[in-house]
Amino acid sequence: MDICSLLHDGNVYHTIKHSAWLAICLYQTECSQPLTAATTMTGLIKQKQYDWKDSNLEFFGSKEERDVKKSAASCERAWKKAGLKPGIQIWRIVNFKVTSWPEEDYGKFFDGDSYIVLNTYKKEDSDALLYDVHFWIGKYSTQDEYATAAYKTVELDTYLDDAPVQHREVQGHESKLFKTYFNTITYMHGGAESGFRRVKPEQYKPRLFHFHGDKRGVMVKEIPRMEKYIDDTDVYILDLGLHIYQYNGQGSNKDERVRALQYVNSLRAERSGKAVKTTVLDQVAGGTGVFFRHLDQTESEDFQSEEDMESTDVSEHELYRLSDAEGSLKFSLEKEGPVGLKDFDGNDVFIFDTKQELFVWVGNHTTHEERKNALIYAHNYLKETSHPLIPVSCLNEGAENKSFCMALTA
Repeated sequence: MDICSLLHDGNVYHTIKHSAWLAICLYQTECSQPLTAATTMTGLIKQKQYDWKDSNLEFFGSKEERDVKKSAASCERAWKKAGLKPGIQIWRIVNFKVTSWPEEDYGKFFDGDSYIVLNTYKKEDSDALLYDVHFWIGKYSTQDEYATAAYKTVELDTYLDDAPVQHREVQGHESKLFKTYFNTITYMHGGAESGFRRVKPEQYKPRLFHFHGDKRGVMVKEIPRMEKYIDDTDVYILDLGLHIYQYNGQGSNKDERVRALQYVNSLRAERSGKAVKTTVLDQVAGGTGVFFRHLDQTESEDFQSEEDMESTDVSEHELYRLSDAEGSLKFSLEKEGPVGLKDFDGNDVFIFDTKQELFVWVGNHTTHEERKNALIYAHNYLKETSHPLIPVSCLNEGAENKSFCMALTA
């Protein structure tokens, strides 16, 4: 079972701004256990997929939880340069630690890893720094990596004085905002230790990348290095380490070919000092046999078998209210159809489902119980829908982001 199925299964609560309990509980229980070959996602060993565990909710929202976050945030070296100026910063979780991700690899994500992405920016009429922080979950990210990424995201939020808007991103289901940070998002199979710069050229495992264009743009994904996965309507790059082939299918479009060529050039730049040869092959022109001879028909198919489908639910927006005004928590449908800011009440929590993204809006005058349970109710709601993996953002009243405002009806 991969992470998509696990999240759909409902055995884990998604941890973002107001659900630190999961991250803290898992982080505390897992950090005392050493990693083994079975729990390390390096791409050099067969990947194992993990079941997620339910956690105790009592610790969430307490003074103790806040104190733990504050103390940990001040001690985390990775945050010392975080959010000092506008730009993108990315960290990868390695053995429960936050490690800087090289800038030349921004936009590349290994499906066996979890990452934290911070976008620092200013509005045109202000010098104040604003933040969006995302934790990105790879399809085969382990429980310990996922939990650490979630915990550290909450910690980074604390370090930046609770200013960031926090987001959960699942591989293949990223938000529009997240996609704007990169020219191309590339999904690499395995873990980062299997990358070219981390092994000797002769030990590098060849990779086959699929470039497919649709209404969302050109998506790049590593696929099994087998001929049966080649579609004549798309573009492919076969990366052998010191020789890179670009295969242009006869039905491929200009955007796919241009994006693939840009990707080849970026690979060459990353490997400066190494004699990297590139060959561009067009199916129409012929001579593509050399490309297919380098494929491996016996390669293990340990990739995700089914396609990652975006939400196709086009039904009306829905707004739900979470309130304990009557003495106990009540989760109820507030409105269907167009939703405006006037429909929100600062005394309660609201869950706004656009079917492409879900917003958890926390009013400034909500109770402790409402805040504590906001993401739990959001999670339980999502897992029963046809779109459980859509991006999730948690917003405080008065700190709504552009995506939220664009989803509203004037």
